[in-house]
Amino acid sequence: MHAVHMTFRTIGLVYSDMGTSPLYVYSSTFNKFDVDNDGFLDILGALSIIIYTFTLIPFLKYVLVVLHAKGTEEQLKGGSFSLYSLICQYAKVGLIPNRQQADDELSNFKILVPTQRLERALSLKERLERHTGFKTALLIMALLGVSLVICNGILTPSISVTSAVSGLTVAVPALPEGGVVGIAVALLLVLFGLQGFGTGKISGIYGPVMFLWFASLAAIGIYNIFKYDSSVFRAFNPAFIYIFFKRNGRKAWHAMGGLALCITGGEIMLADFGELSARSIQIAFSVVVYPCLLLSYIGQAAYLLDNPQMTNNVFYSSVPGVLLWPLILLATSAAMLASRSIILTAFSVVKMAVALDCFPRVKIIHTSKRVMGQVYIPVANGFLMIMCVIVTACIRSVYQIGHAYCTAVLGDMLVTTGFFTIIMVMIWQTSRVVAFGFVVVIGAVELLYFTAILLDVQYGGWIPLISSFFLVIVMYVWHYGTRMKYQSEVDQRISIDYMLELGSNLGTIRVPGIGLLYNELVRGVPAIFGYFMKSLPAIHSTIVFVCIKFVPVPVVPQSERFLFRRVCPRNYHLFRCVVRYGYKDVHKENHYIFEQLLLQSLETFVQKDAQEFALECNSVGVESDGSETDLSAPPEFYLNQAGSKDPLTVPLLESDTMQCLETLIDQSVESSFSDVPSGAPSSAALDEDAVMELEAIRDAKASGVAYLLGHAEVRAKKESCFIKKLVINYFYAFLSRNSRATSEDMSVPHTHLIEVGMTYMV
Repeated sequence: MHAVHMTFRTIGLVYSDMGTSPLYVYSSTFNKFDVDNDGFLDILGALSIIIYTFTLIPFLKYVLVVLHAKGTEEQLKGGSFSLYSLICQYAKVGLIPNRQQADDELSNFKILVPTQRLERALSLKERLERHTGFKTALLIMALLGVSLVICNGILTPSISVTSAVSGLTVAVPALPEGGVVGIAVALLLVLFGLQGFGTGKISGIYGPVMFLWFASLAAIGIYNIFKYDSSVFRAFNPAFIYIFFKRNGRKAWHAMGGLALCITGGEIMLADFGELSARSIQIAFSVVVYPCLLLSYIGQAAYLLDNPQMTNNVFYSSVPGVLLWPLILLATSAAMLASRSIILTAFSVVKMAVALDCFPRVKIIHTSKRVMGQVYIPVANGFLMIMCVIVTACIRSVYQIGHAYCTAVLGDMLVTTGFFTIIMVMIWQTSRVVAFGFVVVIGAVELLYFTAILLDVQYGGWIPLISSFFLVIVMYVWHYGTRMKYQSEVDQRISIDYMLELGSNLGTIRVPGIGLLYNELVRGVPAIFGYFMKSLPAIHSTIVFVCIKFVPVPVVPQSERFLFRRVCPRNYHLFRCVVRYGYKDVHKENHYIFEQLLLQSLETFVQKDAQEFALECNSVGVESDGSETDLSAPPEFYLNQAGSKDPLTVPLLESDTMQCLETLIDQSVESSFSDVPSGAPSSAALDEDAVMELEAIRDAKASGVAYLLGHAEVRAKKESCFIKKLVINYFYAFLSRNSRATSEDMSVPHTHLIEVGMTYMV
């Protein structure tokens, strides 16, 4: 029963978009294609192209090749950006140099390691890591894939809903085109308006509605085959493809744009829909989707063989009159569900892009407690709604919207094919023949379709090209500015000696409490700490440099979330904590829960550090910024309990929140201590210094926690070129001012917040 349930959910979530393609494939194909007296050859040729395209791309590429990958199923969920992250996980091709050796030890970071016999895998890996041009090209490919998915979020609702309600022109011939467009726009407004409520209450109807839709497609297809022309099965002979191109020449190329619509929705097979497995996606396609859609296309072709002039609205014209109104309602429901699926996919890829610093920070709302990847992004939803309504109301033509849709889908498929080729060679280590065959067969077919669509770029294809170009520019500017800011932070790091000298000269004292200083550095002392020392007469008795970092893996286990290191010798009470999240992780802890987990992990680290120190008598875990630090040196910056004591109060929690906190802390403590050797000394056997340090941390914790944030502004240096000044001082600055504030993004309470302004010259 579980397998049946998962198959139903897969049909409803993954294949709803592909399932609406029969509404518009033939109408778009023959829109500008006159069928003559020998039109049966053109109809059979078009059907033959549909059959083999539908078999090659969704079935061969995705079901038989991509989804059969072992060990990387979870990393493939999410489309082109997940594929890029998988490559970044294996090879150091990320442009922001914040990767640590400890990241390679994450349990989810384990991948297939190349053997010495397969030198080509190592050769490709080294080549990608060596050349910045290759790294930039991979990043732009990933950004292009994200932008094309966002374009699909605009075009899929437009063409699906418009095609579904176009059946009203068959049922009510007097209905004008404007009436159909008005109904479609109204439905689209309802669709986007409901996005914020999530899918929890209606997710149960996805499967039954779409299964009924697929069954209806198959039944009507069989009816048309037996009623009109059963000889339509001749189209399985690929010779009709050759005849189609020989008879029509350039016209055949123009028709390819409409025929390519049969594979739209195939890219969603790699979308992240939570618990859906690769196995359920394969079974649903092979058992239900593939045969039902083929029967629908074959049945419509049989209808056209008997009615060659009825090319305007082929699907609804082929439906028996008694079933027309029920089919219109069912098609509209299916179109709404298909649109909702692609919108959720667009939200998902935007969330991944934000996590990996490739998209401005936006508000992300998690709408499902059960499905981790289900999110709602208000800004993205508003953008998609406005663009979708504009496209539907202004273009109106299903033919032109179809061309735009095809351009976006095939562009995204070409991007994923490029990434898959690299993954097959470098990670999966498939044979050279298989990798070459994949590129030649699949890549050639997709490139053939994409070239044909570009011939008619003026008929709507320009929409995704311009939109994706704009989105790629926005995302690349944000990533470039973030990269320059990080590099500036690295260059402006202050040394331990300078920090101690500065504290001594300023007479800085330590007051009870814990200061969490947020920055983006994974090593070294950030320059913003020097600004705090200059701006404040005292700093907290315990300072933790907190770096929230997203690593190129889907999920980081809670037990591996916090990575602590010492920045100074033990008596300085300065630590670094790198908080690691996967790009699919839900980062929405209550600030109090987060700080309690962090501080509990800090105590665990201090105990383990003392145990290791006692066993090895060495300074294990002390962070160095390039110079040696004398652990026995007398501290000029020593913990001083003198001075004013003004603790920050911690707000009381509700009972359910406290219960959640206790559960999380218990899990974290159990996980953290699970890897401590059984023979290691307990906390009771710690040396006196470690016991004093733990007591000092607990006293500081009782005094309160403050969040220290830097309000950073990035400016280009005076000697920078004009383009760099334009990008940094205007474009990136505009995006930064209008993106979500860091304190809001991390749910930092304003009563606990201390902020200092700083300018980075890049």
